[in-house]
Amino acid sequence: MRATDTFTEQPQVLNGYSDLLLQVFGERGRHARTALGTNALPLGMALEVEMVVEVE
Repeated sequence: MRATDTFTEQPQVLNGYSDLLLQVFGERGRHARTALGTNALPLGMALEVEMVVEVE
């Protein structure tokens, strides 16, 4: 699924991913984020997430 040219709610879609990180990792899942919109991603993806993780 790809976004239409008029879709502007990428931050709300990303909220679901943010909620998942908090459910899985608790407070350690707190993070900064950016949501950018596009109507074409590789393999027809609707959202791309990039993470930098520190493991202790």
